[in-house]
Amino acid sequence: MTKINVMDLIKNREFREIHDELKEMNPVDIAELLEDLDEKDRPLVFRMLDKERGAEVFSYMDDEERQELVKSFTDQEITYILDSMYTDDAVDFLEEMPANVVTRLLERVRTDTRRDVNMLLKYPEDSAGSIMTVEYATLKKEMTVGEALDKIRTIGIHSETIYTCYVVENKKLLGLVTAKDLITHERDEKIIDLMLDQFVSIRTTDNREDAAKMFSKYGLIVIPVLDPDDLMVGIVTFDDAIDVLQEETTEDMQKMAAMEFNEESYLKSSVFSQARHRIVWLLILMFSASITGAIITRYEEAFAVIPLLVSFIPMLMDTGGNCGSQSSTLIIRGLAIDELNFSDAFQILWKEFRVAILVGITLALANGLRIYLVYKNLNMAIVVALSLIATIIVAKVVGSMLPLLAKKCKLDPAIMASPIITTVVDTCSIIIYFKIATILFKL
Repeated sequence: MTKINVMDLIKNREFREIHDELKEMNPVDIAELLEDLDEKDRPLVFRMLDKERGAEVFSYMDDEERQELVKSFTDQEITYILDSMYTDDAVDFLEEMPANVVTRLLERVRTDTRRDVNMLLKYPEDSAGSIMTVEYATLKKEMTVGEALDKIRTIGIHSETIYTCYVVENKKLLGLVTAKDLITHERDEKIIDLMLDQFVSIRTTDNREDAAKMFSKYGLIVIPVLDPDDLMVGIVTFDDAIDVLQEETTEDMQKMAAMEFNEESYLKSSVFSQARHRIVWLLILMFSASITGAIITRYEEAFAVIPLLVSFIPMLMDTGGNCGSQSSTLIIRGLAIDELNFSDAFQILWKEFRVAILVGITLALANGLRIYLVYKNLNMAIVVALSLIATIIVAKVVGSMLPLLAKKCKLDPAIMASPIITTVVDTCSIIIYFKIATILFKL
């Protein structure tokens, strides 16, 4: 049944039918359904779920709806949900709550839950430690396959994943064993004979974006996390890595569009919030663009002699900006996926220069021929053609080098995207255009 049908049942107060339908729905779909309900119906429908399913659904809901839902919970309900959630999900929820509320909630949960949550909350927000979970399956090297399977049956329900099990000794990670290995070998075989002692791991202090990229690089679904003493303290799963990459991609896209990063969803954020995150960069770019205007005013005499010069300014500026944006987009993406580094600067510069020559000559010939046929003015055609070639070369160089310089200066390369590149290239294109025009027309 679709969410729309369930909404109709809620509207008609057909509670038995709602309960039956909720049992058949995916937890993610139930979370979306709850978010679409008003504040009065949301607690009512949530309480129709059994406790374990309710805790799972709660972990999929957006922070804003979860905070509203919590207001209707009893302390007992909140305690059960937090105790039932995986630790990383509980931490994500608590990070968005006021400090006094977090303290009150943690006082009511199990001691082990409180200990694990407090441990994760102490890690910096951008660290791998902040996104790890402590629910994972551990084995001993002297165990047999049969003993390992028996243990997994006991602890598996409380582990976020049992596909990969970790062989530890005094919290020291010795190796790992996959569920496939355990299922396909005899029960009396030793774990030490099956475990892989060559594995990829990350540190609690590693940047969480770098940690997330390792999933794609090595094709993993889970990565063990070690503390500074090389002791295993948790795991990061691929779903948490996807969340990190999605957030980082959103942040980069907003910066590339000259906006401050805004975690709120578009529809749920206020008009004031949206304006606040956009206006700073717009002010910077607006005043930066005034430089271009100041340059143009210096050549008013040239306009008076040859008014036709003005008509080609928008075309030159747009072409330069577009060329610079193409290069910056490719470089920013390459930096984001670790395909490019600052050490590749010379190779990138040489490649972009050759691309600029080919693109510039093609566009210059096409536009020069058009201008000559339309205006019967060879000098003007030459001025525009040469200006195009020079502008495109500058645009490609600027567009490819600025993100690299930003990365070298430990800034986010995404800030050197279209708006910044366009502003810089606009200024350069105007200077180039009028310098060539004044030389050829002897102005």
